[in-house]
Amino acid sequence: MNPSEELRRHAVECGQMATFLRNKENSAAWNTIAERYLRCAQWYDSRRSTADRLKEQRRQKGSRPHSDVAANHT
Repeated sequence: MNPSEELRRHAVECGQMATFLRNKENSAAWNTIAERYLRCAQWYDSRRSTADRLKEQRRQKGSRPHSDVAANHT
């Protein structure tokens, strides 16, 4: 399980806990924790996406055909 999935699973568990509690303050606290887990998952997804995109850009720049490199040195 990747970190995003795990964070989302924790958010669901916190949301379930909030629904079982009768005390509104405790329920609100569990909902707040669930929201934080979701924000962390979204942050992770965003960072992972950016890192993957940058990695792909570097890979594409590094995979130029050798004929292009040789043509530039003549």
